[in-house]
Amino acid sequence: MNPLSQSIAGLFAVVLIAVFVMEVFFHHRPELSKFTLIKPGDVNPLVRVAAINLGFYNLSYAVGLITGLVLLNTDWVEAGRALVLFGCAAHVLLGIVLYISERRLWTGALMQSVPPLIVLLANWMWG
Repeated sequence: MNPLSQSIAGLFAVVLIAVFVMEVFFHHRPELSKFTLIKPGDVNPLVRVAAINLGFYNLSYAVGLITGLVLLNTDWVEAGRALVLFGCAAHVLLGIVLYISERRLWTGALMQSVPPLIVLLANWMWG
């Protein structure tokens, strides 16, 4: 996997960790409602559980991407490539689903799908 793909995948993993922190620990904050559409008065147990669950989904993908990037630089190159490509392909799809399900979150959908799409395209074009 080329250095561009690896760099963008690594940066995207860092973004996913930041989103994990935001969703798990700060989903109730009013200044984040433009990213989550969760207003402080809307935080009931169901919303709280959903936000925390989404945060851990993002953390899981970040760990998968980081693990893949580490494996790329060992004897497990193909396993590493598979993890990175799977994580990126999943987020392209998840970004599309986010946009279709809530168009007001279009910036989040772009942030969720464009960087991993660049990884996939760069890997396809330059290996």
